[in-house]
Amino acid sequence: MPTVNISVHLKEMAERQPTQLAVLFPISRDPSTGRNNYASYTYKRLDEESDFLAAGLEEIGIGRGVKTVLMVPPSLEFFSLTFALFKVGAVPVLVDPGMGIKNLGKCLSEARPDAFIGVTKAHLARILFGWGRSTIKQLVTVGRRLGWSGFNLTDLIRQGQIRQTQATPTTSPWRAAETESNETAAILFTSGSTGVPKGAVYSHGNFAAQVAALKQAFQIEPGEIDLCTFPLFALFAPALGMTAVVPRMDFTKPARVDPREIEVPIETFAINNLFGSPALLNRVGRAWESAALPTDQVGVRDQNRPKTWPSIRRVLSAGAPVSPLILERFSRRLSADTQIFTPYGATESLPVAVIGSHEILRETQHLTAKGAGTCVGRPVDGIEVQIIGINDGPIAEWSDDLRVARGEIGEIVVHGPMVTQTYYNRPDLSALAKILDPATGRMRHRMGDLGYFDDQGRLWFCGRKSHRVVTSDRTYFTEPVEGVFNTHPAIFRTALVGVTRGDGIEPVLCVERERGLPLSNQTLTRELLVIGERFEHTRTIRTILYHSRFPVDIRHNSKIFREKLAFWATKRLRSH
Repeated sequence: MPTVNISVHLKEMAERQPTQLAVLFPISRDPSTGRNNYASYTYKRLDEESDFLAAGLEEIGIGRGVKTVLMVPPSLEFFSLTFALFKVGAVPVLVDPGMGIKNLGKCLSEARPDAFIGVTKAHLARILFGWGRSTIKQLVTVGRRLGWSGFNLTDLIRQGQIRQTQATPTTSPWRAAETESNETAAILFTSGSTGVPKGAVYSHGNFAAQVAALKQAFQIEPGEIDLCTFPLFALFAPALGMTAVVPRMDFTKPARVDPREIEVPIETFAINNLFGSPALLNRVGRAWESAALPTDQVGVRDQNRPKTWPSIRRVLSAGAPVSPLILERFSRRLSADTQIFTPYGATESLPVAVIGSHEILRETQHLTAKGAGTCVGRPVDGIEVQIIGINDGPIAEWSDDLRVARGEIGEIVVHGPMVTQTYYNRPDLSALAKILDPATGRMRHRMGDLGYFDDQGRLWFCGRKSHRVVTSDRTYFTEPVEGVFNTHPAIFRTALVGVTRGDGIEPVLCVERERGLPLSNQTLTRELLVIGERFEHTRTIRTILYHSRFPVDIRHNSKIFREKLAFWATKRLRSH
């Protein structure tokens, strides 16, 4: 079987473009200019460092198949360690530290890791909360060891360098593990924003398919410069031959990023590619609006107004539906022919479908405003997308009879080489999310999302299956309802939830207002009810509540925690 491993891409790029910078990371700030100073690795250096680390990891017993927790924040070490783990065929276990101590402990308990690599603070938490106490056999610290056993990064590099320099013409130098396509490559835990956190098992074939799909879908070319605002996606940059520039920001709070920490690197490094959550794009887009000219001064040149960014070829935004308002805001910083792409997918399967901002702003947003849902575009090459009838229980085996007619809302199911096949140590959740296809012997993945295909072959997202509101009279889907009300200029976003009142479920619209518009809640409620009257599926929504700031996920700060909003709405209505 041929070797399939994402680290192969790094090796190829190191041979093809050895002196090109692979990663830049801010380490300090120049007091005279206020600008960041960066540490960097060329492709050759990143490949060499990860080789040394890989050889060192093998020396201490972290090799092929060893499940290894990696709790290192974005840094040069994060990149080199991750590729080193791939090179030895170990299985990185990646969890989002922002998911909270309780969920972190549960995820690590399920993963049953054999080794733990982390910064000093992560090891302190490991000891304090007993993470992996019964299974972890090997420890590596990035930073100071404060009394615990194990190795630090310099130990590994030194051992790896010794091992490599001892190679002679008659003894083979260290070589990467010859992993196969279906071999486990990593366990990536979902953030828990759409259910309990669970570990998606990635094969080396899944990663290879993702790299190929991203390259083809967005025409990414080696030599481009990428601004990485999401750590896991940043790992694809070296595999795609891009230079990864890491900004100075709290990666668990993209909604609070300092816009200048995005703007300055874009201008300094002539960034070509930017991946940012909807919350980050909104934050940076608002910075443009706050510096824009008043309407009565159109045509007057304001030297302080932010410039556009002609170097950017594309922007990618994922993690939640991206509203047309956010797309419009951020597009003002881009050249007229540059698009913001909103790839649809999930941790378990990415990408699934893609659409660009030109099509959204010129066409589909007008249909969204009439209740069509959110268009997420056409499926990418290599993936099959089907719509089946809504079913909350497990489905053991695939049949074409499960499919619904084109245009009918149902559950989105995907099949292809980038689709993960199981959750680690969670057969219950795997049974609910996976359907065995007897024709291929592989699992189809139920996205947990609802949607439909239009006559042009475009996929429309209608919300999470678990978020639909079922009353005695009808079923309400979140995206088609919210799209209607979001058209009001005083609205930033809305969220439909179901509240138990008496013997039934009542649909309730929660509203987060756009800032700075002088309109009372009473007046806005009347105007929203008038908008709702225009459409049959929103006409019966009569209860509207105002929330100062919606609770959102910790990974992208964009997915709305509707369960928390439903609890809040229930308390509000009971108190009145």
